Amino acid sequence: MPEAAPTLSIVIPAWNEERTLPATLAALRAAVDGLDCGAEILVVDDGSTDATAAIAEREGARVLSGHWRQIAAVRNAGARETRGRFLVFVDADTIVPPATLAAAVEALRRGAVGGGANVATDEPAPWAIRLPLFIFMTAYRLLGYAAGCFVFATREAFEQVGGFDEQFFASEEIGLTKRLRAIGRFKKVGPPVVTSARKVRLYRPWPLFQQTVSLLVQGPAAWQSREQLGIWYEGKRE
Repeated sequence: MPEAAPTLSIVIPAWNEERTLPATLAALRAAVDGLDCGAEILVVDDGSTDATAAIAEREGARVLSGHWRQIAAVRNAGARETRGRFLVFVDADTIVPPATLAAAVEALRRGAVGGGANVATDEPAPWAIRLPLFIFMTAYRLLGYAAGCFVFATREAFEQVGGFDEQFFASEEIGLTKRLRAIGRFKKVGPPVVTSARKVRLYRPWPLFQQTVSLLVQGPAAWQSREQLGIWYEGKRE
């Protein structure tokens, strides 16, 4: 007989994430162990040149390899490859507490079409970037958007709204949030997930300030150009 499909599918987009991926997968395995449903973890390796795929396999995740260099396309490819009726998208540098994953599954079981969580970083931002970053994150919270590092949905709802919009090279979670909220209940759960602050470690404050302010001023038009999103796509790693 064919193996039963898992209830939960976790999709992790990854490009050259050999340093952060082990901790992310370890946290997810611990979180999955506390659930009362079957789960699968899929790492979508987007053309990595390091040991990302080998580490994912070593840590027990399934791997889908390709070369998209477009985050929305990577997430969508992962969703198509999985079988669970609940989808959770987690960034490769993000730690998900067991209580947060359990709350997401419970929200979906209780009829939510999707949701997300608030986000904490693993270290404070430099002073020069704190104000624009605070504005950015406050707007996300007040508008009820899910942060891209942790967003979940039922497969039915995800497919109904067309998944992530592949016109966008960043902030693709905003459009998904809006479309999901248009068809049902969207739930934010806690506690916060913890994501890496490596961008503020790897880039000088002034370029970060310029990039953040530019995104705030230009809005969605800026997110449709890879060239304007170098901090996301040029791929500095520690």
